[in-house]
Amino acid sequence: MNFRQTGPPFSSRNTLLFLALIMLLATGLRLYKLDAHGIFLDEKFTLVCTQGVVQEGANQKDVFFTPGKAYFTPAEFWKPKSLADYNEAIIRSDISNSPAYTGLLALWIEIFGIGDYATRSLSVLFSLGVVVLTYLLAVRYTGSERVRLFSAALAATEPFFVAYAHVARSYSMTIFVSLLSTYLFLLILERRTAGKHPWGLYIGYGISYAFTILGHSLGAMVFVAHGLYLLFYVRDPKTYLALGLTWFIATVTLLLPWFTIGGGRYIFMTMAYQGQFYRNLAYTNPTGNGFGYILPATLPNVLRMALPVFADLFWLTNGLTLDGLGKRNAVTGLLAGLLALGMVWRYRRSVRVPGWVPAIVCVLLGGVLLVTTIKTGQQVVLAAVPLFGYVLYEAIKQYNKSAQRRFVVLMTMLLLTPILFLLLMAFKNDHTYGITQRYTSFSFPYALILLGMLLDQLLRMPRFLQATLGAVILIQGYYILLLNKQILDDKAPKYTQFSIPRIKNPYMTAAESIQQQYTPGDTVLYPAIRLKPADEIEKTYWPFSIKDAQMTNLYLPRDATYYQRMDTTQQDRIWLVKGKTGQRVLIFDFKGQTYRY
Repeated sequence: MNFRQTGPPFSSRNTLLFLALIMLLATGLRLYKLDAHGIFLDEKFTLVCTQGVVQEGANQKDVFFTPGKAYFTPAEFWKPKSLADYNEAIIRSDISNSPAYTGLLALWIEIFGIGDYATRSLSVLFSLGVVVLTYLLAVRYTGSERVRLFSAALAATEPFFVAYAHVARSYSMTIFVSLLSTYLFLLILERRTAGKHPWGLYIGYGISYAFTILGHSLGAMVFVAHGLYLLFYVRDPKTYLALGLTWFIATVTLLLPWFTIGGGRYIFMTMAYQGQFYRNLAYTNPTGNGFGYILPATLPNVLRMALPVFADLFWLTNGLTLDGLGKRNAVTGLLAGLLALGMVWRYRRSVRVPGWVPAIVCVLLGGVLLVTTIKTGQQVVLAAVPLFGYVLYEAIKQYNKSAQRRFVVLMTMLLLTPILFLLLMAFKNDHTYGITQRYTSFSFPYALILLGMLLDQLLRMPRFLQATLGAVILIQGYYILLLNKQILDDKAPKYTQFSIPRIKNPYMTAAESIQQQYTPGDTVLYPAIRLKPADEIEKTYWPFSIKDAQMTNLYLPRDATYYQRMDTTQQDRIWLVKGKTGQRVLIFDFKGQTYRY
């Protein structure tokens, strides 16, 4: 056995066919059950903001809170909103978050409607764009057909991408525009090497830069990585000047207005408040607080929270957590993997490898199932991690051209910068709340490209390694398939935030029932839950929630004159009271928080 390349690369004649199949798979995963599960809390924030509505009625006092006004109608709810209404909605309902996505989704809704399938399809479109951009980025700078196809296939099946394509939130859009900015950044540097000033690319880069940050403020970390790359590798003053001018113009024209005049001026105040709030929970109520597992930011606690987040960035290590596998089992598996790596490393330069080496490697990887207490295939995957690390090391060695090496460095910087920033903020704020997959979403495409390089290199390794690690990849592929099924069935808590599957959107169901059964003179009664604000910021204009009424009205006709009012005597049911008989017809029963999500 030897370490020379074995097998030809993929035929370029079949590349488009492979890509078409990958896109077909990606599309199917993202469209399947797209509207099967109702909107959850964050999506509610997004939807009311797209219509200029503040949750709990801060800018609808004349609709819900006018003294002596017994009823309100959909026509009153849907009355025209001003720019100030949209600004206030984003400030109060979504902590000044994602104005670019909110505005784009508002336009999308005007064209395609506000149904769950329509609103989420925008995320699907951006998620498919991420697959295409991952392919384009890999093909341009690795020079390998296999790398680009492997990277695209990984992006197509990446559980995070599948999950957030089913969510009407900014993550898919922000990943797309941040990835586009990296692609344009590299194109600019390539043109500058030829002595050209690609003004069209500068404009596109500036817009993608602004849209990334206006999609999610943490997207700024992508451009920190770009800046560091410039400092390390670029020595052209004209490039500095042109890119600096691009950042400056985009900041002044697109970012500063939002962060000085618009709602963005409140985001830093809100972040400071939340930092104090979560710090208090970390020290007083770390587990039963309703926000998840929040710990003080000691080094062990930060590492404990960061390890699974980092592992989930890589398709091959998704789900490999200490909590899931057990510390002793994890240590045992990694030790077995290191021993296997030692065997491979010992004979890495040999023309022929003794036949007993593959046998020992297989025994070490498979044997972990005999000595660990949790019998799962992911124990074998964990044991193979050192070997995958070795293959990645060999892959990077293959990229011996200066431009290729720099590309690998940039991918690594883009992978690590968002994560390191989260860890830094955790120590600064003294709590671990922000260490989560959502906030590392900008890193995913670059992790997938590195994995594409790894898989490409694996096909150059000895056949026994190809067979052994190929089997491990199939095992992990099964768990990825299972995780994607759980996501589509709404049973994957770390991605869907729910362990019990949601039903179809209850507010849309209620609105359809009202339209079918309402006759002139009837009255719709909405439940009014008594609010329990935790502080002054959470206080509203009325001690009872009007959220159920607001969300249902989102799906009622804009010109309807249905009589509606709040019923403070109950908290769970929407009723239709027939005008002639006074009979109550049940429209929907939320059963407490069961169907409110």
